[in-house]
Amino acid sequence: MDTESTQLQYNEGCFALYDAETMPYPKNNHFSHFALTDALITRAGETGQPMFHFWQTPPLVILGMMDTKLGHFDKAVPMFEDYNHDVIIRNSGGLGVISDPGVLNVSLIYPSNKKRISIDKAYELMLHFIRDTFYPHFTKKEILAFEVSNSYCFGDYDLSIDGRKIAGVAQRRIKEGVAVMLYISVNGDQTKRAEMMKEFYARGLDGSEPEGRYPEIIPSVMTTLEEAYETSFTVPEVKQLMLENFDWFEGDYSKTLDADYDEGLEKMHRRNARVFGDDFLED
Repeated sequence: MDTESTQLQYNEGCFALYDAETMPYPKNNHFSHFALTDALITRAGETGQPMFHFWQTPPLVILGMMDTKLGHFDKAVPMFEDYNHDVIIRNSGGLGVISDPGVLNVSLIYPSNKKRISIDKAYELMLHFIRDTFYPHFTKKEILAFEVSNSYCFGDYDLSIDGRKIAGVAQRRIKEGVAVMLYISVNGDQTKRAEMMKEFYARGLDGSEPEGRYPEIIPSVMTTLEEAYETSFTVPEVKQLMLENFDWFEGDYSKTLDADYDEGLEKMHRRNARVFGDDFLED
């Protein structure tokens, strides 16, 4: 690790914690999590307050806009109904991921004005945070960041243990705020998750797509924290381990945050309506 990376402080300051379990917005609306993330990024940039955001969903397929470019996208999407998963298009990242009660979504949200955070530095913040969360308890298992090319939503900062991917990382930037967003597979059937996405691409590809844009998924290259550490984990337990790295307080929901949330929610509605039609609007 280079000197610049080791000097990064992911937990600098006192963080405002936002957890979807206690948010005042509709929890049964999948768009809410993305709208709140956008609102928090905006507020972090305007106020200088770093923030921490937890959320989970029922079984849900979160596709990226690149997925909608598949030649047989319209034919592939209905297969998710067979797996009892809802489907939405997200506003960040490139390709699809699976979310369910065994997957924890985590965002570290920073102001990026006085201390400009580069793309690479932001990814390093998340890597150090995850290492500091688990290394004290599992000293013999190294967490590495590299592209696991046969996983779904592959990227340079896939996080892995023993060569198997446990988490993916993305970023979203709005004005002077930045969110480093992680999904981490805590427990559940990761093989089934990967097989589902493998089937989606098998049905969706028509051969016209650019080579290398979409993954050739091998389910065995992905795993969960439970499998990697051979230890039972619940999502609340992982949240608690993560928060041990921070000084934090419960974030509040102001009228300004509400307004930013409403704007983000409307953008999510429009994005998904463009893909799935005007009738695709959640209550």
